[in-house]
This record gives sequence, C-alpha cells and structure tokens, in this order.
Amino acid sequence: MKALILVGGFGTRLRPLTLSVPKPLVEFANKPMILHQIEALKEVGVTEVVLAINYQPEVMLNFLKEFENKLGIKITCSQETEPLGTAGPLALARDKLVDGSGEPFFVLNSDVISEYPFAELIQFHNAHGGEATILVTQVNEPSKYGVVVMDEETGKVERFVEKPKAFVGNKINAGIYLLNPSVLDRIQLRPTSIEKQVFPQIAADQKLFAMVLPGFWMDIGQPKDYITGLRLYLDALRKKSPSKLAAGSHVVGNVLVHETAVVGEGCLIGPDVSVGPGCVVEAGVRLSRCTVMRGTRIKKHACVSGSIIGTHSTVGQWARIENMTILGEDVHVGDEIYSNGGVVLPHKEIKSSILKPEIVM
Repeated sequence: MKALILVGGFGTRLRPLTLSVPKPLVEFANKPMILHQIEALKEVGVTEVVLAINYQPEVMLNFLKEFENKLGIKITCSQETEPLGTAGPLALARDKLVDGSGEPFFVLNSDVISEYPFAELIQFHNAHGGEATILVTQVNEPSKYGVVVMDEETGKVERFVEKPKAFVGNKINAGIYLLNPSVLDRIQLRPTSIEKQVFPQIAADQKLFAMVLPGFWMDIGQPKDYITGLRLYLDALRKKSPSKLAAGSHVVGNVLVHETAVVGEGCLIGPDVSVGPGCVVEAGVRLSRCTVMRGTRIKKHACVSGSIIGTHSTVGQWARIENMTILGEDVHVGDEIYSNGGVVLPHKEIKSSILKPEIVM
C-alpha cells in the first residue's frame, strides 16, 4: 500500500520553530511530527510514502533517509512548483500512487496527530465498497469548522456544511483519508481543494463514507494546539503504554523524558511535559505543560510553563518562562529573566525581560 502526506508550505503558524526546519520535522513528543505518521503507516503494511511538498524537499529527504533504512519503508517527494491546494498534489503524484494493483491509498494532513486507527480504517473502507473514506472527529464547537453530515448507521456522507449557523452535526473532517485510485480521475492538475471540490462530488454520487475517529485528535499546526496536542498524546500513551512515561517522586502527571536526557536533584516535572534527547535539566527546576526540545539546557531553579523551548537553547538560572513563550533554535535566555509570551527568533540572546507577548527579532 502507498500513502501521500500533504506537507505543503512554510509552516508560518509554528514560527519561529519552522525557521530552522520544515514543519513536519519539528519535534513533537521527542520525535519529528511526521515520523509519528510514517511509523503508524508502516505498521499497517504501507511500503511507500510520498511527501507532497512545495519547499525544501532536499532538507526533508536528507533527514528522512536514515528513517527509510531504519523502518524499511520507501520515502519520496513530489514537489509542487506552485501551491496546488489539498487535491492538486494528488494529481501531481498520480504516477507514484497508482501501481495497477487497484489498492486504495492513504492521504494525510501532516499537522494531524491521533492514534491513527489505520487498520480499522482499511477494514471499514473494504466493507462499505464506496470510493473514498474520510475520518471524522467529534468537536464541541462545530460552528468553527466545516461539518460532515452523515448517516450514523452506515457512515454514508450526505453533505458538507461550512461553519454552520444552526446545528447540523458535530463531526468534522479529521484530515485522514483512504481513497480508491478512481478518485484520481476526478482531480485535475491545478489548485483544487479536496474538501470543498472533490469530496462533495463523491458524496453526491453516494460513494463517500465517514468513520468516526476513536480516541483523541488534534491539528498541531499552531503553538496552543501543539501544547494541547501534547497533553492528549501523553494521556493516550498513559492508557496504551504507561511504561514509556517517566515515574518517580519528581514527576507529576504524564511526563515523557528521553533516555539520553539528564534531570537533576529536587526538580518537579509535569504534568504534560516532554524533555527531548540530550537535554540537561539542572537541580531545582520546575517544568509544566511544556516541551523542551533536543540539546537544550534548563539551568538551576528555572521555571517553564505553557511554553515551547526550541532545540539547542538555554534557559538561565531562576528564569521564568511562561504564557506560550516560544524560543526558536539556539536561543539563550539570561539568568533571572522573565518571559511572558515572548516569541523569540533563532540565534538570539535574551538579556532583558519580555513583559508582554511580543516577537523578538
């Protein structure tokens, strides 16, 4: 089986993290976002993953080469010269996706994290005999999204309603699809939206089905959703493989600490924290609801909450970092500095406090 991951553009919503690496390579729960998806695809027998991308394919491919060998899966790129929306890339990658076997292929948005129930999705798709299956997730506020109106029994999709004013349902498109090759005949090589143009057409022909996603779902393409996504991911990990989480008197709630990270005496870590490879957390540090990415040092008695600390950075002694502060790569925060929602571009030294949310160039 094959899969296409829609990687797309510059990841502007996750800057400054994406100024150093393409968005799918930004770490989430101690590994690149896209690797969570590739590993789950490999598990259900996908042998080739095509990345639909419109900038820096070399960086992506060089990085993913090592995983290609490790996972035994082929990873290739399909590069757009102009943005093609969410359906155009399928037409562009047609030759890579169609191998004459008639097997369906996966399409995923690269920002989406969930428990990826791919095996159930294949089973459901084969059982209903339609042309395409989309995963949907239930939300509390459907008015912010496009709602999928479907038959609750069979899963057949009736129609889509964009940002409904009155309640029509609470299921939204989760950005994960399983499509028969015949869907490609419906897509032309030009900028096209799969959600607004292709799916409504398949639904009109009564060949589109939706499966409700079990477990959590999050689009982690922006910082506050990234932090929420981490909480949901760690919750799910607690249920599925609790042994992967850190334990001890210094841990509160769900915490993921990479085996190569070092945590000092008298720290209090958690809830909802991930500490990446090669990190050093010195004595007396307090971490909560945050991500500390690879190669970073948090010095004695610093406090980090609700924030994202980029790779190879330093947080000084007694510093306080909070309120969705985001440090890009190689940012060095001085001792006793306070950051309230600062967004700091890579390779900066912060010598004075950031008292209100602002971008530090």
